[in-house]
Amino acid sequence: MPFNIPILLTWLRVALIPLVVGVYYLPVHWLPRSDQDLAATLVFIIAAVTDWFDGFLARRWNQTSAFGAFLDPVADKLMVAGALLVLVHLQRVDYFIAFIIIGREIAISALREWMAQIGASRSVAVSSIGKIKTAAQMIAIPLLLFHDTVFKVVHTRLLGDYLIILAAVLTVWSMFYYMRLAWPLIKEKAGDTL
Repeated sequence: MPFNIPILLTWLRVALIPLVVGVYYLPVHWLPRSDQDLAATLVFIIAAVTDWFDGFLARRWNQTSAFGAFLDPVADKLMVAGALLVLVHLQRVDYFIAFIIIGREIAISALREWMAQIGASRSVAVSSIGKIKTAAQMIAIPLLLFHDTVFKVVHTRLLGDYLIILAAVLTVWSMFYYMRLAWPLIKEKAGDTL
C-alpha cells in the first residue's frame, strides 16, 4: 500500500466521518444543538476540502496510485452516506432522497467495478452531470447540517433543501446516463440472457 500526502489526506477524511456523526451523540448540556450543528458542519467542510485537495496534490506531485483511486471514492461515499443518515435522523432530509442518493452510489460503484473487470472502466468515467451532482450535494449537506440563518438573511435550511433535491434529481439523471453508456457492453457480455 503506497503512503503519501494525498493518501494521508484521504485517510484523514475517513477518520473525520465518525466525528460528523458522533458530535450528535454528545449530551446537549455538554454541547447545545446549535453548537453540535456548527461542529458537524465544520468537520464536514474540512473533509470536503481534503477531498478536493488530495486529488489536486496527487495530480500535481504525480503521486496517483491504484490504491488512492480506490480509497478516494470510498471515502467520499462514506462521508456523504454518514452525513445523510445524520440528516435523516434529524429530520432535515427526507429518507427517500437519502435512499436515492445512497442507492445510486452503491449501484454506480458496482457498475464501475464490473466495467473495470471487463476492461471498460473508461465507459463509465465521471461525467459533467456527476460533477454537478457532487457539487450540489457537497454544498447542500453542510447547509443542512448548519440549519440556521447566516447574517440574518439566508436560512441555510431553505437553500440546502433546494440543493439536496437538485442533487437527488441529478443523481437519478446521472445514473441513467452511466447505465445507458454501459448498456451495450452489459448486453454483449450477458449474451442471450437479456
